[in-house]
Amino acid sequence: MSESSSASTAGAAAGMHKVAIVTGAGSGIGRASALALLRAGWSVALAGRRLEPLEQAVADSGAGARALAVSTDITDPAAVQALFARVKARFGRLDVL
Repeated sequence: MSESSSASTAGAAAGMHKVAIVTGAGSGIGRASALALLRAGWSVALAGRRLEPLEQAVADSGAGARALAVSTDITDPAAVQALFARVKARFGRLDVL
């Protein structure tokens, strides 16, 4: 087993998980990306302007607590800061934006 796969196995055994924020996650490529990450076992914060499509994507994913819908206007610095705070509070880390 290679050193990197040993590290990956050790991380999985320790309960570590990868966390991503996907913007535009209510539709199109953003939604598809978020759902793909969730299917791959990631925890994902789905961000976008409209909460309803984000919540629908979360429901469609079947990922339970690994999915978080956050209404966010990424042109508003305070909203982006709030998004990062919610991700940190829920998942404790962020690996991919």
